[in-house]
Amino acid sequence: MAAHTLPAAEIFKAYDIRGIVGKTLTPESVRAIGHALGSEAAARGLKAIVIGRDGRISGPELAGALAEGIRAAGIDIIDIGCAPTPVTYFAAHHLGVHSCVSVTGSHNPPDYNGLKMVLGGETLYGDKILALRQRIADGKLSHGAGDARKAEVVDDYIARIVGDIKLARPMKIVIDCGNGVAGAVAPALFRRLGCEATGLYCEVDGHFPNHHPDPSKPENLRDLIRALTEGDAELGLAFDGDGDRLGVVTKDGEIIYPDRQLMLFAADVLERVPGGEIIYDVKCTRNLAGWIRARGGKPTMWNTGHALVKAKLRETGAPLAGEMSGHMFFKERWYGFDDGLYAGARLLEILSKAADGNAVLKALPNAVCTPELNIKMNEGEPFELVRRLREQAGFDGAAEIVTLDGVRAEYSDGFGLARPSNTTPVVVLRFEADDDAALARIQQAFRAAIDGVWPGLTLPF
Repeated sequence: MAAHTLPAAEIFKAYDIRGIVGKTLTPESVRAIGHALGSEAAARGLKAIVIGRDGRISGPELAGALAEGIRAAGIDIIDIGCAPTPVTYFAAHHLGVHSCVSVTGSHNPPDYNGLKMVLGGETLYGDKILALRQRIADGKLSHGAGDARKAEVVDDYIARIVGDIKLARPMKIVIDCGNGVAGAVAPALFRRLGCEATGLYCEVDGHFPNHHPDPSKPENLRDLIRALTEGDAELGLAFDGDGDRLGVVTKDGEIIYPDRQLMLFAADVLERVPGGEIIYDVKCTRNLAGWIRARGGKPTMWNTGHALVKAKLRETGAPLAGEMSGHMFFKERWYGFDDGLYAGARLLEILSKAADGNAVLKALPNAVCTPELNIKMNEGEPFELVRRLREQAGFDGAAEIVTLDGVRAEYSDGFGLARPSNTTPVVVLRFEADDDAALARIQQAFRAAIDGVWPGLTLPF
């Protein structure tokens, strides 16, 4: 076999591979990455890898190229077809191979696609992703002829959740899948759980004709909010493009952001796992730590990124973790991978015990806060901006500067955060405070700090 052309360096991100289809991410580059991944699997003594793909138009071609590359290394592939990323993760457990790749662009625009990779139960990230490119460069590739077979796992996935989750009463809900691949599973799942579920945009369509499948952005929840306020459902659930993130909306249209969802999940898990460690990322509310401690748990702030959180879960044995972006990781009763569909089911299980589930959600501690805000920059610039903030910026009145992941300035009455995204060239900002005046003051401190190290940027706050 001829040597592979080296794939573009910029598609090798911190916790997955992601690029623009036909430009930085091509069938040839994915075939090469598959060969490297198969070679790494062979070096680890693994025999087979599950492949699933989201609903993007480029999915079938790229998944085919990936399969060719993996099989060229002598590793078998098991193709589960078009399925949410958590179903691909589930298949790796269920079929006993503990290795998988989800071909997904997640919440990125339609012209993006990528690979989320697990080998032997370990999610690849950081240096282990970069090492795949190095393998291609060095020609350190094994050769063989792996087999290929197909497997149907969606029914088993639904059955596993239905066997675990018990609703105390039937619930009437609306689910918005944003034409992402969650639409292939969510309606059947929630109806099997005993819900009367109205579906919005559950037809899988990689053009995303209605709204972008990213529930972390309030504008993508408008249709769900309208359906709730006009209809008689009591709760709304929204999923991202590949189904590993959850958005939640109350009957009266309030968005319950994932850090508040995590409070509810933490309280529930800690009833069964006394003293358990609960992991959350740097974008989450200040209210979480005290909430977890008050229920006997151990709060741990950690880096943003699904692969980094999963690695921390493996290291600590924590029963639960969550990210502000909507990734929820249940190790208690589940497998520890991020799964928006399962998280939605767990939420309904908790809320079904109350006569008024919305009252339970609205009683969770809250603060004046912003959603995730983004400063769009050129590739590489977000990391440089945050490096300058870390080294040069002063944040007036800050009690503590946390540099675990980006720069989080903690104040007595709030916090501000700036961190570089590992998936797109943006700086992610988030602000929270006890009141509007404190929020404005903290935002002004960040405005001054950013302008001091990178003048002239258009800021989204």
